[in-house]
Amino acid sequence: MPTQLRSATGSSILARLRDRQPCYALGIRTARSVDFVRMAATSGYDTIWIDLEHSTIPLDTVAQMAATARDLGMEPWARVPEGDFGVIGRILDGGITGLIVPQIETADAARKAASYCRYPPDGGRSQNALTSAFGFRRLPGRERVEAANRAVVLQVLLETREAIDNVEEIAAVEGVDVIGLGLNDLSSHLGILGDVRSETITALCRKVIAAGQRHGKPVVIGGLAGPEHYAELVDLGAAPYVFAAIDTDLFVDILDQRISRWRNATSEKSTT
Repeated sequence: MPTQLRSATGSSILARLRDRQPCYALGIRTARSVDFVRMAATSGYDTIWIDLEHSTIPLDTVAQMAATARDLGMEPWARVPEGDFGVIGRILDGGITGLIVPQIETADAARKAASYCRYPPDGGRSQNALTSAFGFRRLPGRERVEAANRAVVLQVLLETREAIDNVEEIAAVEGVDVIGLGLNDLSSHLGILGDVRSETITALCRKVIAAGQRHGKPVVIGGLAGPEHYAELVDLGAAPYVFAAIDTDLFVDILDQRISRWRNATSEKSTT
């Protein structure tokens, strides 16, 4: 089946998470060139996720990155700005296959997100016959709608105590495929910013993981303290979705390393 028609149940990322096989994701927040997507594919990343919540990346760039990722066999996901449901249809038209919707706190909000992701009768997404998601091919309306509705992977992101209190109802929502848990914002809301390995956070992770398991939804956890923390949560049942890097961190780390190396070299030279 061509990539454009792959269903959510056949999505390589979703299938691998359900089978508990690691998936490696690269976040894009600073880069503006599709070459960065090509580099990620060459390095072996499985997916990119474009952060529209914390960047000024234009939607045209999102569409170009999504198309490049799909052509290279990667799955392009995007995190939309908080409360901006209107952008969902536009980036789906542009080729995004996975949506990360932040600050979901209730089942009603989760249902709203799911509705924006899918055409009627499964949702309320506005019709568009020719999109990059289908290679701009004309398809019979019913076939296009059914394929597009299957193709979307929706991750709702829980980041507050209220959201976790409602996790059972949120996880039960039809159209939600993945439950996300953001530990940076969660720890901030709890007044323990950065203490993501606290007993309080771990207990909440357990609660979300258990709810996901009961409803057959993989639970993806971000904002981890590092690989050891990741391994601990996977052992608890979290999905093996690895936020391996985000471009901003990569750029800053490399810049720090390079200037440190050259400062050491020039310092050594000046003392000889």
